[in-house]
Amino acid sequence: MEFDFATPVDRRHPPEGDWPSQKWHRYGEDVLPLWVADMDFASPPAVIEALQARVAHGVFGYGQVPESLKQAVCDWSVEHYGWAIAPDWQLWLPGVVPALHLASLALTAPGDGVLTVTPIYPPFLRVAEHTGRLPQQAALRAPGAPGEPWRLDLEALEAAITPETRLLLWCQPHNPTGRVWTREELAGLAALVERHDLLVVSDELHCDLLLDEGARHVPLAAAFPGLAYRTLTLWAPSKTFNLAGLTAACAVIPDAGLRRRFAAAAKGLQPDGNVLGLVAAEAAYRHGEPWRQALLETLRDHRRRLVERVARWPGVTLSAPESTYLAWLDLREAPALQGTEASPQRWLLEHVSVALSDGADFGWPGFVRLNFGTTAAQLEAALSRLDGVLKG
Repeated sequence: MEFDFATPVDRRHPPEGDWPSQKWHRYGEDVLPLWVADMDFASPPAVIEALQARVAHGVFGYGQVPESLKQAVCDWSVEHYGWAIAPDWQLWLPGVVPALHLASLALTAPGDGVLTVTPIYPPFLRVAEHTGRLPQQAALRAPGAPGEPWRLDLEALEAAITPETRLLLWCQPHNPTGRVWTREELAGLAALVERHDLLVVSDELHCDLLLDEGARHVPLAAAFPGLAYRTLTLWAPSKTFNLAGLTAACAVIPDAGLRRRFAAAAKGLQPDGNVLGLVAAEAAYRHGEPWRQALLETLRDHRRRLVERVARWPGVTLSAPESTYLAWLDLREAPALQGTEASPQRWLLEHVSVALSDGADFGWPGFVRLNFGTTAAQLEAALSRLDGVLKG
C-alpha cells in the first residue's frame, strides 16, 4: 500500500470547521511550527475507518477496555519487542504524562526523591513538585565533538541518589536527544537500580519509531527480567500513529502489588477510558504496521535532510537522532546568537518565525528541539528560513 506523507493537511484553517490545534494556533499565521511532538500527517487509514465505524454507532457512554485491545498489545509486544506480556498486566490511562504523576503518588511518599536525567521533556521535571516529592536530577554526558552521541553518565546518576531516592523516571528511546540506549548503558542502569532498591517508570512512548534500519526495541523490563517486578512500562500509540488527541496510553505492570497500588492511586484522579481512543489504539496495533513502515522511510529521509543542513550552520551541532521525529540542536555557539539575551527559541521565533521548543524547558538552556515530523515542503520552508540566519 502507498500512503501520502507529502500532501499538507490544513491544520490552521481546516475546511470542516474551527478545530484549534495547540501546534498550529499557539503562534501567529506567519510562524512555521516545528515544536510540540505532534506530526502533521493523517493517521493510518485503518484507524480512521475504525473511528468512523464507531462514530456511526452514535452512543458514547462509559466504556471498558476491550479484551481484544489488550490482546492486540500482547501480540504487538511479542512481534516487535520479543516480550511476552499478559493481558492483565495492562492498565489503560488517558496519557503517559498522567501516568508519570500517578506513579509518583502511588509508589512514593511525601518527601521521597524522584530522580530523572536531563535534558528531558518538560513533564518529567514537574512530577516531583506536583506530587509533593523531592525533585532530583542528573545530567547526561553531552557529545564531546560534533556527531558524537549523548551518553548516559552513570557516575553522575549515582551521585544524585540520596537515601530519600525512591523512584527513577526513565525515558527510552530518549526525548529530546533521540538516543536509543546501548545494552551496556542499560546494564549499568539496571545494576544501579537494583543496588539502590529503586522503582522505575520507563517511558517508552517513542519505541516504535527507531530510525536505523533493522533496529529493534527491547523494553527495559524485558532486557533485564530482574527489574520487571520493580518497573512500570509506559506505551501508547499516540506518537507512532499521531493519535495524541485521543488520549489513550497503557501502563504495563508485571508485579501484581505495584499494579494494585497504581490502580488505587488512579481512582478519582482520571476519567474512564476514552472510547474513541481505545478503538483507535486497537486499530493501530492490529492494522497500522504498513503505515508505520512507510512513516519510518519518510522520517529517515527528513532526518538525512536535517543533518545535512545543520552541518552547514557554523556553531550549531546535532547528534543525529536514532529514534522518533525530534532533533536536539545545540545553538550555544551559533554566531548569530552571540551577545543576545534572548533564548535561541525566542530569537529564532522573532527573527525568522520558526517555532521550536525551548531547551530551557528541558533543563538545558541554549538548546532547541526541532520536530521534523512534517511534510517535506514544510520542513524545507523552515530550514530555508533558518539558513538565512544560521548559515553565516
